Amino acid sequence: MSAPSPSRRTAQAVDALRHGWPVRIAGGDGALLLMPAETGHDAGDTAAGRLLISAARAATLKLINQKDAAVPDAPALIRAAEPFTLQGARELADPSRDLANPLSGPFRAEPLQSGEAAKAAMALARIAGILPAFLVAPEPAGEAVELSASDIAAFEDPARLTVQARAHLPTHAAEQAEIVAFRAPDDLREHVALVIGRQNAERVPLVRLHSECLTGDVLGSLKCDCGPQLDAALAAMAEESAQGGWGVLLYLRQEGRGIGLINKLRAYRLQDQGFDTVDANNRLGLPTDARDFPVAARMLDLLGVRRIRLLTNNPMKVDTLAALGVEVAERVPHALPANPHNARYLDTKRDRTGHLL
Repeated sequence: MSAPSPSRRTAQAVDALRHGWPVRIAGGDGALLLMPAETGHDAGDTAAGRLLISAARAATLKLINQKDAAVPDAPALIRAAEPFTLQGARELADPSRDLANPLSGPFRAEPLQSGEAAKAAMALARIAGILPAFLVAPEPAGEAVELSASDIAAFEDPARLTVQARAHLPTHAAEQAEIVAFRAPDDLREHVALVIGRQNAERVPLVRLHSECLTGDVLGSLKCDCGPQLDAALAAMAEESAQGGWGVLLYLRQEGRGIGLINKLRAYRLQDQGFDTVDANNRLGLPTDARDFPVAARMLDLLGVRRIRLLTNNPMKVDTLAALGVEVAERVPHALPANPHNARYLDTKRDRTGHLL
């Protein structure tokens, strides 16, 4: 029986983290046996002498300085006077609950020997949508899923994405629309494109990259501008279609700019405590923006779209797609009015992430 492929090993590791099972990650400078703090489960006696957390979380605990935490999702290794239990690790890992769980200590930072494996663990936590915190070499551990740090690149390779299905889909915005579904082996996420109007090589399509937002797209949240942006994008593409053009909406399954729904809600809780959206993500030990734009470029390529008019306020999207080989003929502004609940969020996008608002 042949060994699992690198992509499958990563998928198995992500599944293990979601279930709370341990993983063993091998890197060029050593290996780490890890149990996820958030989802790990045991009979009440699992403990570890060390905890792997994010640099941003270590800075909050005053274990490293803010300069060292400039990359918030970089790994840091800490030790306490007593071994970490799973319950204690969970309380320590989630900054959104700091007000409910006063931090105990003292803690100290330790040199990180297996840096490659530790960075891979942070990436796996992001893919799994869990907090980046792990018991290191827990006892007892149980059977671990094994992978190499280099396996993650195979799992995230956009070339593995293919078209799985397509169908006519009349919508409120436009009756002339086709939905196209994409999926990669070993990855459960299914991205979709909605092509509005008739694809025409003579016209450059209006394109919008829209990352999934359950709270905004479906539940009508006023904390962000996602729902209105989605509706306005579809309306603009319908107008293009009425004038002989066409549009493509890429709906990317990357909730919370790639950090996952539960972590996004944790970030909301931190925002309620006074942090802006950037600081909230970073305080969780997560990147400001963890979206996978190579996936979007691959979707456009599979649709035969090489040149686009991009509906966005974010110059970074323009630069990133251009670097991936997509010609952005025009950036089309997509600003919408603020409301009392999302005004600060929009100000943060303008002032801290370079949006043209």
